[in-house]
Amino acid sequence: MPNEAQTTGGTVSASVDAPPSLSFRARPALWVAMIALSTAICAVAIMIGTHKFQFGPAAIVLMPILWTVLIGGFLGVQRWKPVGGHARAVSTHLMDVSIVFFLAGLGTQIGPSLAKFTNIGPAILLQEVGHVVGTVILALPVAVALGLGRTAIGATWSIDRESYLAFAIQRFGVRSPEYRGVFAVWVLGSVFGAVFISLLAGLLGGLDFFDPRALALGLGLGSASMMLGGVGALSILYPEMAGEIMALAALSNLVTNIVGFYAGVFIALPLCQKLYRMWSRIFGRDDLGHRIRRGALNPAAGRARAGGADSARPGLARTKSDEESGIDAVDVYGIEEDPVVVRTPKTWLIAFTATGVAGVLLNALGTGSARPLDAVGVLILLALTAIALVLAKLVPVVPSSIWVLALATVASAPFLPIGPAIASTTQHISVLFAGLPMIALIGMSLGRDVKALRSLSWKIVIVALMTFTASFLAAAVIAQIAFQF
Repeated sequence: MPNEAQTTGGTVSASVDAPPSLSFRARPALWVAMIALSTAICAVAIMIGTHKFQFGPAAIVLMPILWTVLIGGFLGVQRWKPVGGHARAVSTHLMDVSIVFFLAGLGTQIGPSLAKFTNIGPAILLQEVGHVVGTVILALPVAVALGLGRTAIGATWSIDRESYLAFAIQRFGVRSPEYRGVFAVWVLGSVFGAVFISLLAGLLGGLDFFDPRALALGLGLGSASMMLGGVGALSILYPEMAGEIMALAALSNLVTNIVGFYAGVFIALPLCQKLYRMWSRIFGRDDLGHRIRRGALNPAAGRARAGGADSARPGLARTKSDEESGIDAVDVYGIEEDPVVVRTPKTWLIAFTATGVAGVLLNALGTGSARPLDAVGVLILLALTAIALVLAKLVPVVPSSIWVLALATVASAPFLPIGPAIASTTQHISVLFAGLPMIALIGMSLGRDVKALRSLSWKIVIVALMTFTASFLAAAVIAQIAFQF
């Protein structure tokens, strides 16, 4: 699946080392087709525009991000001319640049506003507590009550982005219930996360209960696409605060990327495992999620049957625990293995050029104005993108998302001699429009995940949505409280 793993995980060149049988050199026509198609999808979405529907005090905001996902997703799953594995491999390469370019734009919005954030430092730090424990406190009991068994642990200890998926493979094994929970939330978040968070942010923002800054901090979920969706909705509801909302969300996301994973591993996961045992006793469930008689509960009784953390089931047959978790274990949960593009200086040049040209065109279409200086601003963002990708290659332990946000923030900060110049050059570039190709490319790759999505039960879908909601809502509530002091 084309996702943020290749970029935010600092492994943008991992596909170069793929087995030769899975590597290929993309034809020029394939590059042209994917670049033109993704840009056209974004242009159509921008022309459809933004529509806001009021439902009492709340509001649902339908915006270009939503149309981009829907159009891209339709093209990705239709059978007449399906988007194949080679095309998805090209889109993955394009996304490696597009995502970091988007984050570079966010960074240049943080730098000029650093002085404004000195008085809300505690709120930025405290909201991370909400991301860490909100899912465990709010979503875990629902998952246990629905009978997910130990799958509930993997589904609720975080919003399960790529770093958590990798950790779960090593910690629990791919046949464990915990991993199946992580996998399910990861798939649903990658495909529907941006749309869901945009709708949720619009509903909460329309209530006039939360400080928009608190909601912006809550959007630092560790996912660029989810953050983009939420920022878009809040910026429409509070246009006079759009710049501050975007900067706060990006800053919060940076904090989450830096400390969120470690807090999740060392705080949220142990807490989730302890509370899981408590909720299992309360709801009378064993490790398979089956109801048992009161007084006879032993949560560990079904561990061997469920596939323990330290053991894997022999064979690939679908067992009762697979049915309970709603995941098909026969073919590693239905994710197809796409070929990968052989990456060369030429392919990187194509990806950077496509990102830059699309950024200029979509920004002009979305904002309704085209300034020669905007092209210079896009070049600056591309330069920051290139530096971040190189640094992530040299220092793999630090992902490119952190590199680019830090570089862009510092480069545009007023305390540097070049800061005001970079800030003024990039201030008219709307990353909500320039970053849309990332969403289109994700949507067009949906065909690869259809089998995995079909294998998910309605229970895990509910729990995944609860996990996203709990993480966002708990962080926003904590930030709201922090703003009161």
